[in-house]
Amino acid sequence: MSAKKGETVGQGFVGRICNVDLTSGKIEFEDLGEDFYKKYLSGIGLGAKILWDRMKPGVDPMGPDNILGFTTGLLTGTDTVFTGRFTVVGKSPATGGWGDSNCGGFFSPFLKRCGVDAVFFQGASAAPVYLYMDEKVAELRDASALWGKDTTETEEELKERYGKGAQVACIGPAGEKCSFIAGICTDFGRYAGRGGLGGVMGSKKLKAVVAKGKLRIGVSRLETLKELTQGFQKKLKAMDAGQKVLGDNVGTVLGYMTGKPFFTRQPSLAFRLLLKKYGTPGFVSLCTETGDTPIKNWAGVARPDFPRNRYLKIAGRPINERVTKKYGCYACPVKCGGEIKVTDGPYKIDKSHKPEYETITAFGHLALNDDIHSIFKLNDMCNRGGLDTISCGAVVAFAVECFENGILDKSDTGGLELGWGKSEAMVKLTEMIVNREGIGDTLADGVKIAAQKIGKGSEKFAVHCGGIEAPMHDPKFDPGFATAYICDPNPGRHTNTGTGTLELQSIEKTFSRAKTPPAFATRKKRHDYPSQGDGIAVGTFYKMLTDCAGVCFFGTQVGGNIPINEWMNAATGWNLSNDEYLHIGERIQQLRHAFNVREGLNPVKDFRPHSRITGDPPLQAGPLKGTTMDPDVLAKTFYDAAKWDFETGKPDPDHLKNLDLTEVMETLYPDDQA
Repeated sequence: MSAKKGETVGQGFVGRICNVDLTSGKIEFEDLGEDFYKKYLSGIGLGAKILWDRMKPGVDPMGPDNILGFTTGLLTGTDTVFTGRFTVVGKSPATGGWGDSNCGGFFSPFLKRCGVDAVFFQGASAAPVYLYMDEKVAELRDASALWGKDTTETEEELKERYGKGAQVACIGPAGEKCSFIAGICTDFGRYAGRGGLGGVMGSKKLKAVVAKGKLRIGVSRLETLKELTQGFQKKLKAMDAGQKVLGDNVGTVLGYMTGKPFFTRQPSLAFRLLLKKYGTPGFVSLCTETGDTPIKNWAGVARPDFPRNRYLKIAGRPINERVTKKYGCYACPVKCGGEIKVTDGPYKIDKSHKPEYETITAFGHLALNDDIHSIFKLNDMCNRGGLDTISCGAVVAFAVECFENGILDKSDTGGLELGWGKSEAMVKLTEMIVNREGIGDTLADGVKIAAQKIGKGSEKFAVHCGGIEAPMHDPKFDPGFATAYICDPNPGRHTNTGTGTLELQSIEKTFSRAKTPPAFATRKKRHDYPSQGDGIAVGTFYKMLTDCAGVCFFGTQVGGNIPINEWMNAATGWNLSNDEYLHIGERIQQLRHAFNVREGLNPVKDFRPHSRITGDPPLQAGPLKGTTMDPDVLAKTFYDAAKWDFETGKPDPDHLKNLDLTEVMETLYPDDQA
């Protein structure tokens, strides 16, 4: 590498990637032409193309032939906001198919400033290593002394070693032990958590990636870029006046209003204000009241199982009382995160990220736990140990229900007496999962595999989508989530799209194919599935654009009509229309899906959600009472919109040609090439 500190490179994209062979220790840089970026952009699009081209089908996700990539956004490092995300890609051990996980913090811009858009790892090291990169150097270095340390200890040691500006992405003990629910940590608690890619990193004996780049990212039309950013920020700032009148119970009020008996289009202003004041914990009351939050391992309801006097103990206000400092990722004007210090209760914590909505509800509502101190502790344990909090919370709730039903007993749990709301036992069980000790070894690969090992009918309580534990959003409230949980190549993800997401994003103002969601809808109309497939499909294509650009998912939902496409044109010098960008987004979504088809997977059969998710049996009380969804009908509407064959999952060959995916068409339809 010959670049110099402070030198300007690229035009949005740098145009170069780094390939690391962990088996041989060889590191090579590869230039990609502008035509590549114009077809796949960067971020997840870059990752999807590299994995499709270079990874053979059928490889073991935990074997050396799996390729693990860290990809930065096309807009990361430019004069834009909400653009500090990176995406980790690889074959998921949880699903056996496509895997990706998105993350914030500050790692992405510093990796890109090393002069690369992405780094890809293949092979496996014989001994623990980490990759160090700056604008001049890329080296694999010995990580033996770091192996066994938690993520906080690892990051502290590496930042002390390399000084100011060094950013770290690393795994903890759970990743080292190849857990299928392990994630990748940066900035002491921001996570690429889903799909088990932290376990893939551990299988390669790769402890960390350290990035300390100081290059500047160039753009083609800087003044235009600045004007677009300033205009967008001005719109957001104009909304801040509402912050002063935001009451602590607004989430409960909004939740009740939208939960029954009708639905109103979700206002981005309210979403932004809640996010800015409380962060995601501000959604606890809203989501609980609507029925959006699953209760008691998806089998209960807030009233009577987890009523308001209990869930408010772990909602926005009590969480934020421990916040010592607001936290925002790179280029974020909202700063929804926070650093906490806990000096009371049984678990003292000097410094940690505050738990997010998903963490609070996974360890709270799912197990009927209203002990806030245990939730702080469980969040910190997972952050340090390297576990995805959604999956870990689901695994704990699964184990609790198995214990309550006599499938597990003290002889299985090492003497632990599990039960609903028994927080001390939850903490001890999570420690066992991190370290793969006792019953923790059985649970460390997620509920699907745990149920296969335990047997005795335990699969009845193993709530997952294609091997990935479902997130803390019930699609019986938002049916768009059900479609995304089934049909996305990365199943069971709430950060893809849903009915509410489309309402907040207002993408009908951007793309001609997008339709305007109804301003007012009865439950019957909201669950009119045949009318929703195309909207959810367009939403997933748009999500691909955001991940290619490195844009935060929340940034698309806070109002102001975020100008992602205009930013990318200004950065690159292109003049693509909005619909041309959506075409690229669909190309990437189809490529991710084709990866799974090539692996022999069809979402309808292989990613079918647990019956509790779709209301079989239906809940007997609460705002979602009696609601049952047909996953086949949901999937069929999406398949029609995406032009996938319902029986085989294969995309239509002519549609693949139209998307300029001839190589995919030739692979999936080899008999047609004779």
